[in-house]
Amino acid sequence: MALDGCGQLCKCILILFNILFALVGFAMLGLGLWLRFSSETRGFFDIDLNTQQFVIGVSVLIALGAVILLVAVFGDYGACNENRTALGVFSCLLAILAGLEIGAGVFAYMRSDEVGEQLAKFYITVYAQYVDKGDPGLTVTLSMFHNVLHCCGLIGALDPLVKRTCPDTGFLETFTLPACPTVIVNLFESKAPLVMGLFLGTAAMLITALVCCSILMKQIKRSHLSAPCTTARLCIEGTGPPPYSNTVFSTRRPNQIVVIQ
Repeated sequence: MALDGCGQLCKCILILFNILFALVGFAMLGLGLWLRFSSETRGFFDIDLNTQQFVIGVSVLIALGAVILLVAVFGDYGACNENRTALGVFSCLLAILAGLEIGAGVFAYMRSDEVGEQLAKFYITVYAQYVDKGDPGLTVTLSMFHNVLHCCGLIGALDPLVKRTCPDTGFLETFTLPACPTVIVNLFESKAPLVMGLFLGTAAMLITALVCCSILMKQIKRSHLSAPCTTARLCIEGTGPPPYSNTVFSTRRPNQIVVIQ
């Protein structure tokens, strides 16, 4: 299809966006499934061992990863093939995700203390099971916590049980690296506006992709309407560019013409 410069730019943006989106969704889904079906953590879902936060966290990770991956598939297919139906599905799913991001940001801001406590409990559960089982999936999860929040274990960088999952620090920083539960609670209590800003920033990125998708859909529709009729093609009256040259009106089907070159 013939797209103008704006349409081509939006198409490239959507393709790159959905590739990154697919990688994020695949990573989240893979990690969630690993934690869910790992031989070391599978029992958490069958018996009650006070691991409710862990079970909820893993379930959310799997569901969110699957949805993100599905959205990326529709978006990439629609952008690469200029398919309006796929782009329409992509737009609906993206709008839902953007709404959920905004809602989650507002909820995290209004209930920052409760959200921080629940996430700290989730971390403590992962920490305890890592110390007990040493599962590779738990190792990845702990490393993500430690490197993103720049913290280490329950007592800081001197925690010998999880030291290999903690970020690399200098000699002096080793004595000042904080414990993760404290960092998590303080993050949501003292920096609630920043947390909400992260959620809203992600939603703004999704809305930008949604705008690009709308522009691309309009460009595709315009290119369909402006495409000339070719030999032996049935053209519905009023959809092709008039005037029609060398045309013969058929009496078999009303409101249709056959183009004969």
